[in-house]
Amino acid sequence: MATNGHNGVQKGSSKVARVVIPGTLLYEDMNIDREEYVRLILQSLRDVGYTHTANVLEQESGYSLEAPDVAHFRESILSGMWSTAEAALERMNVSDTDGLMDAKFLIYRQKYLEMLESGKTTDALYVLRNQLAPLGVETEQLHALSSLIMCSEPEDLRHRANWDGAASRSRQQLLTQLHNYIPASVMLPEQRMASLIQQSRLYQRQQCLYHSLPSAVLDFPLYSDHHCDPTSFPRTTTTILKGHTDEVWNVEWSHDGSYLASASSDKTAIIWKIGPELEPSTRKWTTHQVLRDHDYPVGVLSWSPDDSVLITSAENVMKIWNTRTGVCQRTLDKHTDPVTSVAWFPDGSRFLSGGLDKRIIEWDSEGREVRTWDMAAIRITGLAVAPDLGRVVTVGMQSTAVTNGTGSGMRQAPNSTPSNTAQEETENWLVVYSLATRQAETAQLMKGQMTSVKVSSNSQYALINHAPDELLLWDLDQSNVARKFIGQKQGVHVIRSCFGGVDGTFIVSGNGKVYVWHRDTGCLLEALSGHGDGSVNAVAWNPCKPNMLASCSDDHNVRIWEAVNVDADADRPATPTDKGKGTLFSGHSHL
Repeated sequence: MATNGHNGVQKGSSKVARVVIPGTLLYEDMNIDREEYVRLILQSLRDVGYTHTANVLEQESGYSLEAPDVAHFRESILSGMWSTAEAALERMNVSDTDGLMDAKFLIYRQKYLEMLESGKTTDALYVLRNQLAPLGVETEQLHALSSLIMCSEPEDLRHRANWDGAASRSRQQLLTQLHNYIPASVMLPEQRMASLIQQSRLYQRQQCLYHSLPSAVLDFPLYSDHHCDPTSFPRTTTTILKGHTDEVWNVEWSHDGSYLASASSDKTAIIWKIGPELEPSTRKWTTHQVLRDHDYPVGVLSWSPDDSVLITSAENVMKIWNTRTGVCQRTLDKHTDPVTSVAWFPDGSRFLSGGLDKRIIEWDSEGREVRTWDMAAIRITGLAVAPDLGRVVTVGMQSTAVTNGTGSGMRQAPNSTPSNTAQEETENWLVVYSLATRQAETAQLMKGQMTSVKVSSNSQYALINHAPDELLLWDLDQSNVARKFIGQKQGVHVIRSCFGGVDGTFIVSGNGKVYVWHRDTGCLLEALSGHGDGSVNAVAWNPCKPNMLASCSDDHNVRIWEAVNVDADADRPATPTDKGKGTLFSGHSHL
């Protein structure tokens, strides 16, 4: 074994001398402390079992992983030597008195639970009265601990205390908790080097503007900085779907990504089927169903979670279609004004519809009315159900009274009763409901009309089209605007935007072009040209093909955008191809 000390280590006939390096920085041009760096390497080496190498490095560098008191403290916790652990804790430079008391509480709690688990009730009671109680523990918490004395079996104790026992990982978990109270320079947090590497990977992923890997995938190599190839972004039109005879107002992919529904002012909806071919040059698109029998232009589409049903709406009438046969199964006409949104529950059991008549109606999967919610505060222009079924997000308008006489222009909040009215103004509101209670939990007055809303897959954000020229990313947990996306001019058009890419990395919207932003930075990546005159009314990202999106326009067409090698694709069928170049980004690099 290597001998301790900084003058060298003798192992057999080999002697390792200490290497003296001037200065304290790892590199002259980097503000990285050499001792911190070496200590992290020492910790990593010991973690993976290179103990001898760590010992040699410790002697060669003159740096120790941790002081003897720290090692003694760690061993005492893992061995259940509570008295020596407490004594060592007193020497650990915990300057915050409250922090020291909290650390002692955690140690005493572990000691108390282990005594109860081993049947030493009298000893456990002593710890409760003479060590835990004097710390000033909240009465409720102290009572909860004392009630555990009544547990007759260890299994019951572990269950009620939410604790996995002395023989499991509870002591290791205790040590992890104690790190919160002991200075990191004294006792290094566990696996600190690996944690720093993971943080670096996460940062690089967030800074990679064209990132196309799931957030759970952070295993790209350490040897070079990470970046995704911008050419893998869907910026090329590979197919133009021509079947409508008037403006196309909406598009929605089926959940399996195999079908695309489009809704048009020509009073039809079309379900298109994408072929199984991988190469755009050979892939076939077919008209699967043409859904007619609408008396008015079709504006709303909503696929059931199992893709067996498509709901369309034209003015105040909704129709439920069998997507396999194209047969209309039911017609729903409970709304008295145009239906603007239909949103399914993720389990497919029910769906909600919202309209300009201020109604939110809840339906079962067969189209039978379950209930009509209390009259909504606003004329709903957009509605979305959060995937976690926690909230329903609505946007819309309200005619609000303006008081006369004082000229103060005071406005009434939604559902209030105006008095002394002289005229009405239209105000725009974001209203978030609890799905469980069907009561509004947030009502936010907004400047400018809001025409659509989508909720992110993690249920944290709502994406709102906000006229005349921006999109808002609303944080549903914090009830504030997390980010704004600018560059497009919506004007008075109803534009339906979406999240795109893996994990909703991109924000996609329309108008004269198809606009794509990076969600986390707000950077405008692409402004894709190709549609004819008029507005790009809706966009939809294929949920199963991360490099494919669809857009529809007043030009009567639906365009499919994919990542394609343009040079290799010269021989594909003759359909117009347009490549939009990003105006703010031509490449990216990372730390």
